[in-house]
Amino acid sequence: VQLQASGGGLVQAGGSLRLSCTASGRTFSTIDLAWFRQAPGRERELVAAITRSGGSTYLLDSVLGRFTISRDNTKNTVYLQMNSLKPEDTAVYYCAASKWYGLPNGGKADDYDFWGQGTQVTVSS
Repeated sequence: VQLQASGGGLVQAGGSLRLSCTASGRTFSTIDLAWFRQAPGRERELVAAITRSGGSTYLLDSVLGRFTISRDNTKNTVYLQMNSLKPEDTAVYYCAASKWYGLPNGGKADDYDFWGQGTQVTVSS
């Protein structure tokens, strides 16, 4: 699976961004998807995950009520809508795909087999 992420940028606190990740190389509806992020000096953390049907999602506690993950299987694309952004959301965001289905709480980085190149999100205060 090849993953191509886009949509990052610089935004003021309180603003919004929508990240997109398009997949190719494998039937899109057979993979679970997630967004991770990594800030300088910190470990990569799972932000959001969605099962292959879109029927189940997971969100990191600190983004609940602000971020939404969704997917469009007709467009082979997964989205991360980010609202009310905070400076602590600043990080490189990665989309990832897993052959495992329905990982508890979205799983962890080792559970994901394929990774996109990352897109920078910077939130200024």
